[in-house]
Amino acid sequence: MLRQNHLHVSLLYIVLLTGTKYGCGGGGCGACTVMVSRYDQIHNRVLHYTVNACLQPICTLHGAAVVTVEGIGSTKTKLHPVQERIAKAHGSQCGFCTPGMVMSMYTLLRNKPHPTMEDIREALGGNLCRCTGYRPIIDGFKTFCVVKNGTKKHKDSDLFHMDNVLPLDPSQDLIFPPELMKRACGSLCFQGDRLKLISPVDLTNLLELKTEYSEAPVVVGNTTIGPNMQLKGVHHPLIIYAGRVSDLHTVTWGKDGVSMGAVCTLSSLKEEMERAVREMEAERTRGYQALLQTLRCLAGKQIRNMAWEFVSAFRQAQRREFAFSIVNAGMKVVFREGTNIVESLNIYYGGVGATLVKIGRTCQKLVGRSWGEELLADACCLLEEEVELSDSAHGGKVEYRKTLTTSFFFKFYMQVLQELRERDVNVCLLPLEYLSALKPFKNEVPQGHHSFQLVSNAQSSQDPVGHPMMHQAAFHQATGEAQYYDDIPPVQGELFVFMVTSTRAHAKIINIDPSEALGMTGVVTFLSAGDVPGQNRRMLFNNPEELFAEEEVSCVGQIIGAVVAESREQARRAAQRVKVTYQDLLPVFFTIEEAIQHQSFFDLKRKLERGDMDKAFETVDQILEDEIYLGGQEHFYMETQGLIAVPKGENGELELFVASQHSAYTQEVVGITLGIDSNKITCHVRRLGGAFGGKVMKIASLSAITAIAAVKTGRAVRCVLERGDDMLITSGRHPFLGKYKVGYNNDGTIMAADITYYSNGGCTLNESSVIMEKALLHMDNGYRIPNLRGRGLVCKTYLPSYTAFRGFGGPQGLMVMESVLHEVAVKCGLPPQKVREINMYREEECYTHHKQLFSPRNMLRCWDECLDKAGYHDRLQAIQQFNTSNRWKKRGISAVPMKFGVGFSKGFYNQGAALVNIYKDGSVLVAHGGTEMGQGINTKALQIASRILKVPMSSIHIKETCTGNIPNAAPSAASFGTDAVGMAVKVFQRTYNNLRSFPQIFEAYCQKVSLSATGFFLGPHTGVDWENSEGPAYYYFTFGACCSEVEIDCLTGDHKNLRTDIVMDVGRSLNPALDIGQIEGGFVQGIGLYTIEELQFSPEGVLMTRGPSQYKIPALCDIPPQLNVHLLANAQNPHAIYSSKGIGEPPVFLASTIFFAIKEAVAAARRERGLGDSFPLSSPATSERIRMACEDQFTEMVIFLHIIGLFFQRTQIKLSSRLKSCLMKMLH
Repeated sequence: MLRQNHLHVSLLYIVLLTGTKYGCGGGGCGACTVMVSRYDQIHNRVLHYTVNACLQPICTLHGAAVVTVEGIGSTKTKLHPVQERIAKAHGSQCGFCTPGMVMSMYTLLRNKPHPTMEDIREALGGNLCRCTGYRPIIDGFKTFCVVKNGTKKHKDSDLFHMDNVLPLDPSQDLIFPPELMKRACGSLCFQGDRLKLISPVDLTNLLELKTEYSEAPVVVGNTTIGPNMQLKGVHHPLIIYAGRVSDLHTVTWGKDGVSMGAVCTLSSLKEEMERAVREMEAERTRGYQALLQTLRCLAGKQIRNMAWEFVSAFRQAQRREFAFSIVNAGMKVVFREGTNIVESLNIYYGGVGATLVKIGRTCQKLVGRSWGEELLADACCLLEEEVELSDSAHGGKVEYRKTLTTSFFFKFYMQVLQELRERDVNVCLLPLEYLSALKPFKNEVPQGHHSFQLVSNAQSSQDPVGHPMMHQAAFHQATGEAQYYDDIPPVQGELFVFMVTSTRAHAKIINIDPSEALGMTGVVTFLSAGDVPGQNRRMLFNNPEELFAEEEVSCVGQIIGAVVAESREQARRAAQRVKVTYQDLLPVFFTIEEAIQHQSFFDLKRKLERGDMDKAFETVDQILEDEIYLGGQEHFYMETQGLIAVPKGENGELELFVASQHSAYTQEVVGITLGIDSNKITCHVRRLGGAFGGKVMKIASLSAITAIAAVKTGRAVRCVLERGDDMLITSGRHPFLGKYKVGYNNDGTIMAADITYYSNGGCTLNESSVIMEKALLHMDNGYRIPNLRGRGLVCKTYLPSYTAFRGFGGPQGLMVMESVLHEVAVKCGLPPQKVREINMYREEECYTHHKQLFSPRNMLRCWDECLDKAGYHDRLQAIQQFNTSNRWKKRGISAVPMKFGVGFSKGFYNQGAALVNIYKDGSVLVAHGGTEMGQGINTKALQIASRILKVPMSSIHIKETCTGNIPNAAPSAASFGTDAVGMAVKVFQRTYNNLRSFPQIFEAYCQKVSLSATGFFLGPHTGVDWENSEGPAYYYFTFGACCSEVEIDCLTGDHKNLRTDIVMDVGRSLNPALDIGQIEGGFVQGIGLYTIEELQFSPEGVLMTRGPSQYKIPALCDIPPQLNVHLLANAQNPHAIYSSKGIGEPPVFLASTIFFAIKEAVAAARRERGLGDSFPLSSPATSERIRMACEDQFTEMVIFLHIIGLFFQRTQIKLSSRLKSCLMKMLH
C-alpha cells in the first residue's frame, strides 16, 4: 500500500535523505533534481537522465536506479569533484538550490565527461537560483570543459584557484546495479489509499486499459497531471503509466524522416537529430538542424527549408527558456516550383484560443497570390479579422497577443522572401536593415571580469580578513548535508498543520464549519480565533494585526483557521473541506489608482522637504509633470516558509525550529499569542534557504499558529507552506506609483522636484510605513537638487499586506528619481548620462535632503571608473551605428550612480551581540544574533574572530542563531548584519587581551580567568525628525555605479541583456568573493524586478502567479554574457568593522540600468517612425510593454480595431466582418 505518491516525499520522509529539496512542487525550479538510470534492453546500454523528483511518481521507477546528491559524495567520506568545485567557486550562497545544480552537472558528466559550455548551459537550464546570479556556478562547472590552450595559471586576484582540486575520475562513479539489467517483468499494479497506478508493458494492454478506463489519464513524464494533483487538488483515482511500453520507445528512420514513439523524451529526440546532422549530407539535414535549435532554446524562429516548402516556428514567452509561451505559431508555405506563387499555406497559433487555432480563411484567400508586399498587407488585415480575442480572454495581454500574430507572420514573410531571393526567384528586395530581425537571440553562459584590492603584504598570512574565502558551509550545502528546518528528522508523534485561507477579498464571516474536515482520516483538530490562549490581535506600528480573521476578511489569502493532522497530505486535503460562509462587503479594490479614487490611505503620511519649491518653479526654464509605475515582486526564496514547534512538557516550555530572519520577534509574537513569557520560548535558526526580507514578519504569525497547535495537542507540529500558499499568504515587494513635477533649465540642471510616492500597502500596514520612509530618504540618490520635496502615502487595498523585500523601499525611491533624470534629459535633447553628471553631488562635504552630512567622493570615483571600464562613450557611438543599420532590432545603453543608506533609520535596531566561548583544548565557539541566509555572515564572523583570537578559522565554530544564547537580537536586514555582528565579536578583543599573558588556555583556566565573554555593539544613533525634515537616517552610505547594454526585438518585445559593468564601493572588503557574489546576486534579482517578474491578480483579487510556471524569476538565459564587477580600490569606511561596508541591499537598484537601456532602445525605434522620445513605460519592462511601446503598423492596426470595436460595442452597432475588413484596409 502506497501512502506517499511522489518520489520526493519518499526520499525525505521514508528513507530520510534530505539533500533533495522541495522548492515548488511543480517541476519548475530544479531544487529536487535527481539522476535516474535505466537499462536500455534494445541498445544494451545504461541511460542516465535527470528528473524533477517532485513530479516523478515513485511507482514509475520500478527497475530504475535513483541517485541523489548524497550518493555521489559527502564531507564524511569524499567529495565528488562537482560538489567541490561549485563550493570553491563560491557558487553556493543560501545553498538550497545547490544539490539540484550538483545533480544536473553530475548527470551531464556521466553522459559526457568532457562537456562544452553549451552542454553546461543546457544542463542547467531547468535549475533556478535566487542568490548567486549564476556566474559563480558556471565558473565552477566550466572547469570540467576541455581547455584548448593548456592550463590557465591562477593569479592572486582570482576569486578561486584550481590548485589541488579533485580530478574527475569516471571509474569512481556508482555502477548500475546488475540485478536491474534483467528483462522487465509484466504489467504492474500499485494500489494506494486513494490512488491506483497501472503500468502495462505492451501496446495492446495499454489500449485495453484506456478503453476500459476512459477517464484515466495516461502519464509518462507527469509534467501536466503531476502539478495538477500536487498544486490544484485534482484527484485521479486511477492513472495509467505508459513509460514501460516498449513499442512506444522505438525510433525508426525512413526515407521521409524519423518516426519516434510517443514516450520518447525530448532528450532522445535531440540525440537522434544530432546523430543525423553528424552522419547525413548537409543538404538533407537542414530541417533537423532547425529542430535541434528549437529543442535547445524554445524561442525565436527556426526554418526548415526543403524543396519549395518553407516552415517556421515562432514563440514568445516571459522568459526565453523554461517558460510557457504567451503566443506561439507554426507556419508553412509551399510554392509552385521556381516561382513565388503560393500553392498552399498553413498557419497555426497557440495562445490565442482555448486550444490550437488553425487559420483557415486567411490561408485560403492567399493561395495563388504572389509572395510580395500586397500579400503581406492583405495577410495582416485578414489575420486581424480572423484571430479573435475578447477583452476578457484568459491570460489577458489581448492587444499584445494580437500584435504577435501579425508580427510573427511578418517575420515569416521576410524569412521566406530572403530564401526565395537566394534561389534566384524574382521577388522584391528585403532591405538590409531588416535582416537582423531574422536572427534569434542566442542564449549564452555568463562570464565576467572581477577586480578587488589585494590585502597588504604586511598582513599576516594567517589573517583571513580581506581574502576571498569560501562560504563556511559550502561543502555541506553541495553534498546535501546542510540542514534546513524541514530537514530535521520527524519528532515522534509529529503532526502537520495546513492553513485555511479566505477566498473573498472583502467579506463578513458568517460561519466557519470544520465538521467535514474533522471527520476525515488522520485529522486531529481545527484551530481558529477561539483557540488562541493569549491575544489573537496585536498592534504593529500602532495598527492592529489579526492572527486568525474573526469577523471580517480583507483579502484573498487571509488566514481564517488551520487544520492539524497526522500527515501533510491529510492536513492539506482536510483544509479544502473546511466550509466558510461569507457575506460580501463593499468597497473592493486592489490598485493604487483605485485607492486614490477612494482616498483609502493608512494614517501615517510622511514628507521631506528642502528649499523653496514655489519660488523655484517660478524661475525655471521648463516644467515637466509625469509619473512612473513600478510593479511588486515576489521573494521566491527557494525554501518556503515554515517551522517545527516542539512542546517540552515542563513549565510550558516550547522550542521552535524556524525559518526566520528575526527570531526575537518570532519569540515575542508567539509569547503574546500563547500568553506566556518569552523566557519559555526558544527559537533556533541554523540557516535559511533564502529570505530577502520575506522571513521577518509573516513567519512570526505562522509560528504562532503552529505553536498553538503544539500546545493544544501536546505534540510536535510541523508547518511547511507549499509554494502557491507561500506566495498567496506572505506577499512581497510593494508596488509604487511616483508622480512628479520637475522644474529644470534648458541645460539639464534640475532646480526643483516635487514627488509624491504612493505604495500599495495591502490590507494591513505591516512594515509599509518604514518602507515608505526609506523610499523618501533615498529619493535624492546622488543628485544635489536644491529644492526637493517628497510626500509618501501608503494605500490601503484589499490585497494581502505587502512586506519587506531586499532594498526595503530604496529601489522604488531611487527608481522614481532616475526616471525624473531620464525624462529631463529627453526633454532637453541631452544624453541622460550628461544630465546625471550635471546634477550630481560634487562638494567634498554635502548634505542630503534630510540634512545628513556625507562625502560623495567615492560615488564620483565609482561613476568615473564605471564609465571608463565599460567603454561607455565608444559603445554609445557603436550603438548609434547599430540602430541606424537595423530596423527591427535596437540597442540601448544606460549608466546610473547610486547612494544607498546602510543600517536602520530606527536607531534602536542598530545593535548587535555575540557570545564567544574558549574551551580548554583551544577551540572556540561563537554565537551571534545574526541569521545566515546565504549572505555569508557566519563566514565573515569566522574571519573576524580568527583575526582577533589569532587562531585558524578551522578552530572556530559558529553556533546556530538561538534566542536562548543571544536575546533580543535585531533582524538580519538593512545590510547591517555583518556590521553589527562583526563589531560585537570585535568587542571580545578586550577580553582576549587579558589572556595573552598566559602561554596556554588551560593555564588561564587554572588561574580562574573567564574564558567566556559577551560582546555588545552599541550602534550609532540614527533617526529622522519628520516635522523638520532632518536627521542622520543611516550609519553610512554605500556607493556604486552601473552601466548596462541591451538589445530588443521590436517585433516581439523580447530583449537580451548584453553586458553589465558594476563598480562598487564596499570599503575594505572583508571577503571579496562573498561581496562580489552579493553584488551579482542582488543585481540579478533587480533584473527580475525591473524587467521580468510580474504579479498578476484576477478581477476578484486572487493572486494568479503562484509558482514558477506562472511567475518567472531570472534564469541562466537572462544573465548578461559579460557581467563585470569591480570593487573600488583604496576605499575606507571608518564607521564599520575593519573599514568594510554593508552590501546586501544596494545592488538590486543597479539593475534599473537594464530598464533605462531598454527605454533608450525603444526610443530609437520610435524616432525612426517619427514618434516622440517621451513615452510611458512601467516597470517591469516586460516583452508586452516593450513591444507595445515600439509603435508601428502592427500595433496601430490592433489598437485601432480595438478602439473601433469598443465604440461599436458601446453604441450597440454590430461590426460586421465586411466593415471590419474595410476599416483595416483604410488603416493600412
